[in-house]
Amino acid sequence: MLSAYLQKIRLIRRDKSGVTAIEYGLIAGAIAVVIIGAVTTLGERVTERFEAIRDAMPAAAAPPAPPAPPG
Repeated sequence: MLSAYLQKIRLIRRDKSGVTAIEYGLIAGAIAVVIIGAVTTLGERVTERFEAIRDAMPAAAAPPAPPAPPG
């Protein structure tokens, strides 16, 4: 009984699949952080670019109001 228990412990210690899954999870987390940082930076730059374009355009005149209905 004790030897079967010790044998199970040895098998668990040799099994590296859990460690590999943890490593993949850490890599995926690091990639997600990089993507979030890049998208945030890119989004800010795009916003700044559109604001510069907006500010460079002359103010558009409002279209005339439609005529009032008769009556």
